[in-house]
Amino acid sequence: MSGSIADAISFFRLSCGRWRSQRSSHHLLHRRAEAGGSFIEVVELQAEDPRLIAIAELHGRDPASLVGGCRVRWSGSMAWDKAGEAHEGESVFGLIPTDERGRAGLLLRDRGYAETAPVAGNFAMDESDSLVLTTDYETMSSLERFSFAGPDVRLRTSTVEGLSNTASFCVETRCLELRPEEHPCPPSPPAAAAEAADHGVLSALGW
Repeated sequence: MSGSIADAISFFRLSCGRWRSQRSSHHLLHRRAEAGGSFIEVVELQAEDPRLIAIAELHGRDPASLVGGCRVRWSGSMAWDKAGEAHEGESVFGLIPTDERGRAGLLLRDRGYAETAPVAGNFAMDESDSLVLTTDYETMSSLERFSFAGPDVRLRTSTVEGLSNTASFCVETRCLELRPEEHPCPPSPPAAAAEAADHGVLSALGW
C-alpha cells in the first residue's frame, strides 16, 4: 500500500469495515494443516467510549492515556469443527501508546487469543509499517504480525507457543459495499461470544 501509516491508531482506522478472512493454521503437534474462514466487522471506538474506559480501569491503567480502540465482531468456521460448534463473538480493545510517535505501547483487551480472560499485549510498528503484537499468558505466548498489501487487503501471520503450538497465515479482503455481487458478505454477525477458541479462530484482535 502506497504511503506511510503514522501510528498504531491510524493502522486500526484503516482496518475498520467488514472483511472476509481466509485462514490456514498449522498444528505442529499433529503435523497437520487446517483451513478456515470468517467474516469480521471492525468499528472504531473513541477514547472516551465507556467500554474503553472500563477496560483501562480493569487493567489498572489511566483511561486518560487511551487514544482510542475498536470493537470487533466475527463469525467463522474451521475444517475440524465438530457438529454444532460455532466461532462467533465480540471483543473490545483499547490502545495506550508508550512512545511519543504512538507506534508502540499497550493493547488492552477484554478477552485474549490463546485464553479468553482479559489480557494486555504489547504492540509495535516496524520500519515497513506493519503492526507486531506480542502477548504473554500463564501457559503460552503469541506473536502476530499484521500488514496491508493494499487498502482492501490485509495479511496476518501468527504463532502460539506453549501448551498448544500453532502457526497461522490469513489473507483478509475488505467487503466493498458498492460491489456486493463481487464481495458477498453476510449481515453483521451476532455479538454472542463463543467460549471455545481451541482452533485459533479468535486472534489477538478478534479476527
